[in-house]
Amino acid sequence: MAIIEIKRATSSDLTLLQNIGRQTFSETFSEKNSEENMKKYLEEGFSAEKLSAELNNPDSEFYFASLENNVIGYLKINHGQSQTELKDERAMEIERIYVLKDFHGKNVGQLLYQKAIDIALVKKADYVWLGVWEENPRAINFYKKNGFVEFDKHIFVLGDDEQTDIMMRLKLK
Repeated sequence: MAIIEIKRATSSDLTLLQNIGRQTFSETFSEKNSEENMKKYLEEGFSAEKLSAELNNPDSEFYFASLENNVIGYLKINHGQSQTELKDERAMEIERIYVLKDFHGKNVGQLLYQKAIDIALVKKADYVWLGVWEENPRAINFYKKNGFVEFDKHIFVLGDDEQTDIMMRLKLK
């Protein structure tokens, strides 16, 4: 099999990011959510304005996983004040790891996850945290397998639906 490359996304990758973001989010969540709520979230959450601001935020980073020059997954991490909840200077948030369905079980998520952990170690973070939808057992199991433990819950709004995310953390120090 060809080698999967991980590279940082830049503001010139906006359209690629929109496409992979919308496709992977839709593949992951459309089955358990209404069409209206999905449409609203995909338009707002992956708008050019929102993603452009995130790509240009020095405390947020996006990385693509590519196979033979095709983006098959991506990672978003946040530091400092760009973290969605905790805003702990000693922490780093993994906000997103998404992989195209055709590449599930092919180590792509693990490669993106390892990239996040490598960055957290370089930045000397005490821990990494994330939120994962309680209705996504595949992701919950992935993070548990990698040593994450549950520590809280928070609400994530998808369209007009309030959903519960399980907050998980991995201590690095």
